[in-house]
Amino acid sequence: MRQAPSWKYPFGTSGIGTDVFSEVIHGTKYALYVGILVTAITMGISILIGAIAGFYGGWVDTILMRITEVFLVFPALLLILVFVRIFSLTAAEPFWIIPLINIQIPAGLTIVILILGVFNWASNARMIRGEFLRVRELEFTEAEKALGASNLRIIFRHILPNILSSIIVVSSLTIAYAILLEAAVSFLGFGDPNTITWGQILQENFSDARVVWWAEFFPGLAILFTVFGFNLLGDGLSDALNPRLRE
Repeated sequence: MRQAPSWKYPFGTSGIGTDVFSEVIHGTKYALYVGILVTAITMGISILIGAIAGFYGGWVDTILMRITEVFLVFPALLLILVFVRIFSLTAAEPFWIIPLINIQIPAGLTIVILILGVFNWASNARMIRGEFLRVRELEFTEAEKALGASNLRIIFRHILPNILSSIIVVSSLTIAYAILLEAAVSFLGFGDPNTITWGQILQENFSDARVVWWAEFFPGLAILFTVFGFNLLGDGLSDALNPRLRE
């Protein structure tokens, strides 16, 4: 118990004797699970709201943007913690089984993911709305309207592909933010206790931080490098996909 980092235990052991290196590696898949799934939910809602508001404008835009502003001004983290606590208590089983493919997914962590996705789409939706407002006024979009193309065709075949580079960049940054936010939720004690995530490791070893500092340092380092890596990926994609920077 409480062994410092060594060749046998590169990241040391926790206060109860578990291998921190194994826990960090095991938590990596859940970090990616959180980042990818939260981003998919967030960007799905953002694209839907932003596309409708930006393309149709008028009263539709006004109503959707007022709803978006409500999500922007509310204290998101506080609401996330409240809803996570409420819905986590309703999860009767620690794992859910997906039919047909027979894969187990952590129930509590999936609830956290759904709530994170629902409460973090607003800023991305405003960005996508702005892109739609810009592209819908371009000549090729007006030409498609003159040729009688349907609104759905214009949105999905012409406008959306032209803003795909911006969506990809924002998605990579959203992955980093989702991982960081889930770690914060778990560290505050509102995560899934049945799942080994980096935030959960930090929370479990916080009381022994003075003695087993490595049990806090290495999971924190994993979060830092992962978030930093996705942020660098976003910056790199922004430079690579921006046509003005390629000229």
